[in-house]
Amino acid sequence: QVQLVESRGGLVQAGGSLRLSCATSRSTFDINVRGWYRQAPGKQRDLVAIINSGGSTTYADSAKGRFTISRDNANNTVYLQMNSLKPEDTAVYYCNARHRLGMPYWGQGTQVTVFS
Repeated sequence: QVQLVESRGGLVQAGGSLRLSCATSRSTFDINVRGWYRQAPGKQRDLVAIINSGGSTTYADSAKGRFTISRDNANNTVYLQMNSLKPEDTAVYYCNARHRLGMPYWGQGTQVTVFS
């Protein structure tokens, strides 16, 4: 079992930046992929960005060029740097970790609200 603890989101003006972090309760030696998803009201939960154990990244089209996912293996923490935020980025952001056997783990979610 892995517990994921996300940093607090926040209220940001459009064009601003915010960095989210996600720490784990233990070493992630058996975690292949970590990432961020988001869910806006009335919508499904969608991928934002993922990073694998080798450091390769994948981004949703909406995040490309604006968001950067990174990981600090020494501290078992993943970050999502979000720049040039837009009102449509408003959502609950969820940290995710995928065990090498396929089991997903989720954080509790953190609200990000972007106002114009």
